[in-house]
Amino acid sequence: MHDLAGLRALVTGGASGIGLATARLLAARGAEVAVLDLNPGGLEAPLLGFTADVSDDASVRAGVAAAVQRLGGLDVLVNNAGIGAVGTVADNPDQEWQRVLGVNVLGLVRTTRAALPHLRASERAAIVNTCSIAATAGLPQRALYSASKGAVLSLTLAMAADHVREGIRVNCVNPGTADTPWVGRLLDTAADPEAERAALNARQPMGRLVTAEEVAAAIVYLASPAAASVTGTALAVDGGMQGLRLRPTAS
Repeated sequence: MHDLAGLRALVTGGASGIGLATARLLAARGAEVAVLDLNPGGLEAPLLGFTADVSDDASVRAGVAAAVQRLGGLDVLVNNAGIGAVGTVADNPDQEWQRVLGVNVLGLVRTTRAALPHLRASERAAIVNTCSIAATAGLPQRALYSASKGAVLSLTLAMAADHVREGIRVNCVNPGTADTPWVGRLLDTAADPEAERAALNARQPMGRLVTAEEVAAAIVYLASPAAASVTGTALAVDGGMQGLRLRPTAS
């Protein structure tokens, strides 16, 4: 299926995890895909890799410009780059708050700001932001991360309102806990990694972690012309975590 043929897409944080799964699926469905990442060196064709640090405006502008020049334009922006954080509001110093917000929130702002002139020239422009279940559900030990993703959710709605009359759709995807390298590293630091994984699996009504490919499928749908009437929407891919309230299973 090559229903995205002719589309030119840019994915931030696209060298691993959800970003890589998204870039691969976009390319498999016919889009030309460029990736912005701190370390894009391991990408395989047909993906095009460009080095950029979303925490630095000059780096973002240079990376977006190089990618758009190579693609010959831009139709789709996937703001996926992000970092995690653990703890309550008391556990992280100001510097860590600034670092995480600088990537997860301002990184999205910087990339979108650099991409907008190119998206305005497209007849099929779409922006998809990777948000999180942490934006809509109170999760323990995730105060900083939740604050950053709450901002992404609000930004998605505001951006959708700002740009709908320019023909640019803006949506986000809210994954539940996903089986990604970051979650793997988090589990590795737990006192009992297997017990922690079991607890994360049980937290989602479907009983397992979300896969990167499942999140990618939702992102690609929102980016595609099939979603031409969808804007200002948050699509949950969370195994039912946000909306379902199941009774405990009998012991």
